[in-house]
Amino acid sequence: MHDADPTERLAWLAGLPIAATIGFDLLPSDLQQLWLIQLLPQAVAYVALGFWASQNPGVISRLGLQRAQLPEGLRWGTATGLVLGLFNTTVILYLVPRLGFDIGFLRETPHAQIPLAVMLPWFIVLIAFFVEINFRGFLLGRLRALFSTLPGPVATGAAVAVSALTFSFDPFMVLTFRHLHWIAVWDGLIWGFLWVRLRNLYVPIVAHAAEVIVLYLVLRMVVA
Repeated sequence: MHDADPTERLAWLAGLPIAATIGFDLLPSDLQQLWLIQLLPQAVAYVALGFWASQNPGVISRLGLQRAQLPEGLRWGTATGLVLGLFNTTVILYLVPRLGFDIGFLRETPHAQIPLAVMLPWFIVLIAFFVEINFRGFLLGRLRALFSTLPGPVATGAAVAVSALTFSFDPFMVLTFRHLHWIAVWDGLIWGFLWVRLRNLYVPIVAHAAEVIVLYLVLRMVVA
């Protein structure tokens, strides 16, 4: 397992999108409905990523995006994404309705409104790339640096858990996918531990894309 670099600069910037996510819940409900407000925590994260990248050397390596890592990322990511895609499809189609929750709202999400030829695979891959750079590459990586003084397993567990919860409770995620946003918790935990173990951001990017492709194709046929 790779150790975080305790000399990394501006790792504290990871706290900004976390604070923005928490702050969203304190806003009046009418402001929470504005999509610009919903996207604010992720926008803050990308700005923080830019500042962090400008102050640290070897950003590509720190994120885990070296070209030589791509084959490993494709192998691990595809396998992980397919397994999670099938598992989460089963949860959504069989378990969630049996617990009394509606899934019909999925046909009204922004993802469902985008034409199939645009969404699959181009937009899905694009979303996976930027989301994973945000939550795994930047947020999780910087939390690992912040927690580097803690014992290794504690630092890893805390960083992965915080990044997964921030991912799951992102305002856009919660308001778009409602009660299904909890699925993102175990997705985030699995992708996070894989990133820490392999320090290869292609793994969660490919896993994210592969999983969403499976979910999108199945749910588009069943829920439409």
